[in-house]
Amino acid sequence: MTIKKLIDENGKISAGVIEEPVEEINYLDYDLRTVMDRPRSRLARRWRFNQFQFVSAMGPGWVFGMALVDLNLVGNGFFYLYDFETGTMLEESYLRPFAFGTEIEPRPEHGTASFDKGEVSLRITAGVGGRNITVSAPGGIRVDLELKGDNDPLRLVCPAGYNGWVFTRKSAGMSVEGEVRWNHRIWRCDENTRGTIDWTCGFMRRETAWNWACLAGKLADGRSLGLNLAAGVNETGMTENALWLEGQCIRLGAARFVFDRYRPGGDWHVSTEDGRVDLQFVPAGVRKEKLNVLVLASNFRQFVGTFRGHVTDEAGKKIPVEGLRGLMEDHFARW
Repeated sequence: MTIKKLIDENGKISAGVIEEPVEEINYLDYDLRTVMDRPRSRLARRWRFNQFQFVSAMGPGWVFGMALVDLNLVGNGFFYLYDFETGTMLEESYLRPFAFGTEIEPRPEHGTASFDKGEVSLRITAGVGGRNITVSAPGGIRVDLELKGDNDPLRLVCPAGYNGWVFTRKSAGMSVEGEVRWNHRIWRCDENTRGTIDWTCGFMRRETAWNWACLAGKLADGRSLGLNLAAGVNETGMTENALWLEGQCIRLGAARFVFDRYRPGGDWHVSTEDGRVDLQFVPAGVRKEKLNVLVLASNFRQFVGTFRGHVTDEAGKKIPVEGLRGLMEDHFARW
């Protein structure tokens, strides 16, 4: 069974985990109102709706990440590669006013997302059981990656603030094929490379802040592991926290992040209230950006690094995590 549209005929959402695929995020049908209960116009609904996608490929030696962001007033496309062998962070980021050249189809399962600016082209397209990622940019940059095995995603819709909501679709731990070319260097995926997908949209709180962690890799026993944890968003009686073991999604409790925001190179500790995650994170590189323009603001820090500790499967067995690569994020946004 497939849920054709997220918003029902009365302009409402049904908050909670969604087990079936959602064909369309028909956000213009939502009964969006002011805090004084006055219905908002169709134009207001269009301008208040935000959406973004983030995808990554993680291996023992390198991590690649890419995001496409549509905030209506501005469109943003960025990507980076961190090389653990050399300690090098390569990155590119592009902005376009009023999101010109930015298109994210509101179809979580089969839609296409793209960002174009001159010779720069970024694409995320739905494939069979996964996503295809392509990048073409000056400087000899060519990316061609295929994430495979996206068979058990976490889909969740949560209330946000007084009158909004956020929908997210997440997966982690999928196999990845392809390569990243940057100038004269090439990073190729192998049997240890694993990927993540984050598809998020909604009428978000005007000011939002969150911490986020994700990892994807291959355990010592050969099994695939993926993890998504967040605190500060999507926590209205439910969470977006999940563990993927061999492609199977396992729900987790609320997450707690312990770190020093003003010592950005310091270690992090993240755990869940159900005791099923207990991990240390050592950052190696960071992509950061500060933006404060008119009504928009962003204080963004996304760290690349190494996890160690343990997670616990559904049978209660502790699984050691040692040396897997992943991301930690500290982000404030006003939109």
